[in-house]
Amino acid sequence: GVERQPEPPAYPLGLSIVAVRTMTAAEKEAEGWDHSYLNETSALVLSDGSVIYASADYEGNGAGALFGRTNTGERFTVG
Repeated sequence: GVERQPEPPAYPLGLSIVAVRTMTAAEKEAEGWDHSYLNETSALVLSDGSVIYASADYEGNGAGALFGRTNTGERFTVG
């Protein structure tokens, strides 16, 4: 049989986070989201210029918050 090559890693694996900032009004407007301090969300800027941000749901109905845990189990928020 023919040996299959492994698929390349899924995007954005291999990229680095180069900045963390608040989403801009223009970015929120492009998503159709209100721009107010109540709807703030952080944006992760990747090494290729792409931006990742949290949404309230998978339909993109509003801004969301980024949460995480450190390798020692401590909780944190991004922003």
